[in-house]
Amino acid sequence: MPLPFNFPDLASLDLFRSVVELGSVSRAAEAHGIAQPSASSRIRTLEGRLGLRLLDRSPTGSRPTPDGQLISGWAAELLRYADTLAAGVASLKAEQSGLLRIAASYTIAEYLLPPWLERFLADRPDDSVTLEVTNSRAVLDRLEAGSVDLGFVESPTVPASLNQQAVAADELVPVVAPRHPWASRASVDLTELATTPLVLRERGSGTREALEALLASVGHDAPQSALDLGSISAVRIAVINGSSPTVISRLAVADDIANGRLVELTVPGLQINRTLRAVWPRRNELSRLAAALLATLPTEA
Repeated sequence: MPLPFNFPDLASLDLFRSVVELGSVSRAAEAHGIAQPSASSRIRTLEGRLGLRLLDRSPTGSRPTPDGQLISGWAAELLRYADTLAAGVASLKAEQSGLLRIAASYTIAEYLLPPWLERFLADRPDDSVTLEVTNSRAVLDRLEAGSVDLGFVESPTVPASLNQQAVAADELVPVVAPRHPWASRASVDLTELATTPLVLRERGSGTREALEALLASVGHDAPQSALDLGSISAVRIAVINGSSPTVISRLAVADDIANGRLVELTVPGLQINRTLRAVWPRRNELSRLAAALLATLPTEA
């Protein structure tokens, strides 16, 4: 059955949904990158097409009417399907152009993916890869939004909505600069480490989540932060040049430990082994290039 001629356009429904979520037309207009008069006009047109008053407007904001609340709920479901369609179209276009879109957490992106991708593309002159480097939580968000085909994360847990393949193993190790007082000690107590300010990755990173989970499992609070940094390389450099410890991927500091730029500490009770994973949405079939890349990677951590 064809849609009625006055069926509302998806963009107007999406704007209306934002008004309901944000509580005002002005905030919704800002979120959509349009002027408030334009947003108000589109909402009035939407109400005219539906023949319903959707919002109660006041100087303090806008609230949905009972009819508007119903329309908002129905629109949310429709827009979820529209998001899936848009993501699918983008994936098909990327596939046709020979483009593989990847998002990866910092440890994997900096220390594992470069040689993997170099080998993968060596005999694929017509194919290419875009790589977005971010923390594990943001990788999952990109997959959910459909803006990437494949993700790589170091988080200790993966949502049930994602398929996963183990691609590597990693270990988190405590390290300090050689001049730090702990560098000459035979061992450092876990409680002392847990109550000492550390150089840490930002919230949402798999490294930080793994450390927090270990400390919580033995009754300690989340680690104190001397400095929060947005990449594993920044953490490494800060510890080499600063005065605070960190707990960091062995992949990132193996050369520094071997060359004496950092000292690995012995901390009884601190053992964090983790699995690094490739992940992709269960709802989507893997693209040709994503499947081809996974076939070249280890299947056990």
